[in-house]
Amino acid sequence: MPGSRKTAWGAVAAIVVLALSACSSEHRAPSPEEVRELAGSTDAVQARQEAEKNLRDVVWAYADRTPLTLGLLVVRDTCLGGPAKQWIDSNGDDLYKIRCSMQATAYFGADPKRIVSVLDGILAAGDQTGSGIPFSHDAYQQFIAYYQKPGKQGAEVPQFSRPSHTLSWDPVRDPRPYLVVKEPDTCPTGKPPMTRCVREPESSTVADIRKQHGMVFKLDLHTPEYYKVLKNGRL
Repeated sequence: MPGSRKTAWGAVAAIVVLALSACSSEHRAPSPEEVRELAGSTDAVQARQEAEKNLRDVVWAYADRTPLTLGLLVVRDTCLGGPAKQWIDSNGDDLYKIRCSMQATAYFGADPKRIVSVLDGILAAGDQTGSGIPFSHDAYQQFIAYYQKPGKQGAEVPQFSRPSHTLSWDPVRDPRPYLVVKEPDTCPTGKPPMTRCVREPESSTVADIRKQHGMVFKLDLHTPEYYKVLKNGRL
């Protein structure tokens, strides 16, 4: 009888240890080594390549199907490990071992004297199913009407916007400096796979594009979570 009790208590103790171990792994922050390993995994690399291809396809849709001329493309890729369990006021970040996001920012040149035909060309491309451009005449015709009328008809709003997809441009009627498309931030010094930044071509600047064409259009595209791993092991 004493031996059986010891066996039973031993089994219970083993279960408790395993449960505490599993619980603690879900509550702790992953180590930098673990996050780096996840960011460089085959699944992460495949997801990263697919996300970048999708963003580049949209950029090339603008370059090929609209009057805009592509002058500069910046792709930023960041993977972050999750924090330890936040018992109070958690925002959900503590559920993840890792989350990776990607942003592509493309800068195009255009002639400000042709703003009506440029916008019309963009919306005409968006009218086509499967173009990758979400802005169409049905929803944004009023922008063309604004520029067609002489004189200022209300405040200029130089932007088309959808979730994770924004197209903005230099004001044509309002040259206030803070509304002008700015130069992109310098690429960080972090190394892949945790941080990656690609600038194509490296020597191109927004000022160069504006000088050559007269005005600049800026396209911001985001893929908020192209790869993620929960602390409980599920994707």
